[in-house]
Amino acid sequence: MQTDKQLSTEIDANVPTAARMYDHYLGGKDNYAADRAACEQLDKVVPSTRALAVNNRRFLQRVVRTLAADYGIRQFLDHGSGLPTQNNVHQVAQGIDPDARVVYVDNDPMVLVHGRALLEQNDRTAVIHADMRHTDTIFSHAETERLIDFSQPVAVLFNSVFHCIPDSETDGPPAVVRRVAERLVPGSYLVMCQLVSEDPEVRDFVTSFMDQATQGHWGRVRQEKDVAEWFEGMDVLEPGLVEVSTWRPDNEVAPRQLTQEWIEFGGVGRIR
Repeated sequence: MQTDKQLSTEIDANVPTAARMYDHYLGGKDNYAADRAACEQLDKVVPSTRALAVNNRRFLQRVVRTLAADYGIRQFLDHGSGLPTQNNVHQVAQGIDPDARVVYVDNDPMVLVHGRALLEQNDRTAVIHADMRHTDTIFSHAETERLIDFSQPVAVLFNSVFHCIPDSETDGPPAVVRRVAERLVPGSYLVMCQLVSEDPEVRDFVTSFMDQATQGHWGRVRQEKDVAEWFEGMDVLEPGLVEVSTWRPDNEVAPRQLTQEWIEFGGVGRIR
């Protein structure tokens, strides 16, 4: 059962968050010393993390561009959107069609502050402060209802976020995916990827490290088979479920993930 627990609006600079660590890896400036220190410690065991973050961001941009340009999607609901950077979802989608609408969802209060400042003049885009697990709250939010017409196809994004929530029968990734999919009309899309590793030592270390660093705001590094289960009952777009730098690359020399101690793994599923 979903619980709409009140989210804190306080920004704690002493506790790392996944959003700010991701911002640091992407070369952003909206992060603190605690976030940078956590990244340095993580890099000692999984040194490919910066490249992984960059490739994941490029994957997100390719997915949005592909869904908007080739599949006619004009509505995007981005869960765990993170801090604004260059070529955000609304910029990519509205570059295809200025009337495309985007709702960003994040539980980090810093994302809310920066996102709303960025989007002050864009009435086709909104940022809401919510936990990605609280589907009812997100779908019934005033800004979601203003911008998203769920009688029409929607692209719902869970890009590199499910590793931030623990397993749970009611609020783990499979349950969240089911709740969202049930609300979408055929022809809608779910974009999902997360950090995976087939090395148990890497999974255990990163899961333990991030859980301690973020004071419990973490799930776990999973395996490819776990991600595949989320797409059951959907039609998966080509090239299937893959390491994300290989998902429809822009060209043959586009950057690829070179090391495999952990990867971003996932793809795009179409609701039947």
